[in-house]
Amino acid sequence: MKIAVAGAAGMLGRTLCAALTDHTVVQWTRSDGDLAEPGRPKALCRRDRPEVVVNCAAYTRVDDAESNVDAAYRGNAWLAGQLAHGAHAVGAHLLHISTDYVFDGTLDRPHRETDAPNPQTEYGRSKWAGEEAVRHHCPSHTIFRIAWLYGRGGPSLLHTALRLAATRPPPLRMVDDQWGNPTSCDAVAALIRRWLDRPFAGTAHATCEGETTWFGFARRAFELLELDVPVEPTTTDAFPRPAARPKNSRLDNRVLRMAGFEPMPSWESALAAFVRDEKEELLRPFSSSRTKRE
Repeated sequence: MKIAVAGAAGMLGRTLCAALTDHTVVQWTRSDGDLAEPGRPKALCRRDRPEVVVNCAAYTRVDDAESNVDAAYRGNAWLAGQLAHGAHAVGAHLLHISTDYVFDGTLDRPHRETDAPNPQTEYGRSKWAGEEAVRHHCPSHTIFRIAWLYGRGGPSLLHTALRLAATRPPPLRMVDDQWGNPTSCDAVAALIRRWLDRPFAGTAHATCEGETTWFGFARRAFELLELDVPVEPTTTDAFPRPAARPKNSRLDNRVLRMAGFEPMPSWESALAAFVRDEKEELLRPFSSSRTKRE
């Protein structure tokens, strides 16, 4: 199958392109021009003639989006609509990556695909607008909502926590009142591989199974890396940010279950596999800080 990956240079895009070894992959990056430019995605689709377009491109600076609203909407809504229009023009199916931020995070259970979105941030609103643009401009589409993503090279909260632990005096304080499903790019890429063999249309949640807080996630990562880093729990209120973080980011992968897909890996097993494969790279901040002190 011929697959075009938009945002191929990003964290998820890089992982996905490396995983699709049994497909013909066309990587769309900034060298192919601005994907939000009107008509540019359609021109790329007509040039490359993909059967599937995967949109990994996004404006992900959650806090900056509060003051750069136009940039967030251009990267998350307008660009998605342009890709959808281009994919539809050549009869390609569009797989679009969305986020847990389309929900307000107030439920006392994991969010299901049938729950009404109610985004509370400009980032979340721009991602919801992107979903709606995809639905409107490309009837042949699938939307995967993911959350708490980490992968090779970052950026992610895992990489930020390691950098802070290596460069700031202990203890490291991590928020312990936001719950979610930490999800590895490897797990998402593996799911997309399975989905290409058994594609379905519609909206599905696609996170690793199980739940924890950022405090629990960081503490487990340090244990797996065999790092003696004191970690203390703290609250969201102790770290005010321009964009409000959902207290409940948990997603229920109900549609994947109904479609007969095997469960996503647990967040613990996915993290253990990632640390095993990337241990040297993940420990690099500690080596750098030690070299500077010496």
